[in-house]
Amino acid sequence: MTPEKQLQFDKSYLEMAFVWAKNSYCKRRQVGALIVKERMIISDGYNGTPSGFENVCEDEDGKTKAYVLHAEANAITKIAKSSNNSNGATMYVTTAPCIECAKLIIQAGIKRLVYRDHYSVRDGIELLEKVGIEVVNLEDEL
Repeated sequence: MTPEKQLQFDKSYLEMAFVWAKNSYCKRRQVGALIVKERMIISDGYNGTPSGFENVCEDEDGKTKAYVLHAEANAITKIAKSSNNSNGATMYVTTAPCIECAKLIIQAGIKRLVYRDHYSVRDGIELLEKVGIEVVNLEDEL
């Protein structure tokens, strides 16, 4: 695939991740993630509470509750419950992953990450780069 065509696909999937983020009940930040393999979306996720919990992500002080799942974790755990696998896949996420999500991305066999917004710390991105996962920031493209 040409670099121009890849960029076009990257932009489209990342825009879809932003649409998916709107499903989140979180008030502080809504994050969406898609996992794509061979140009097919094989999983999706957004940040929110685990199944069976009320859809309230923040406490009375506006802080995110400790049990809220990140979009990346939701997308990866959906893969675990399906017949798909994410080996060699690309993850599209609206915000750069934290260190915990970066570890899950590595273990899931995801080989490429595309994101737009930076996270408050870069340790997740640095870890992904350290293990050779291709990281693409499209901050200036969308």
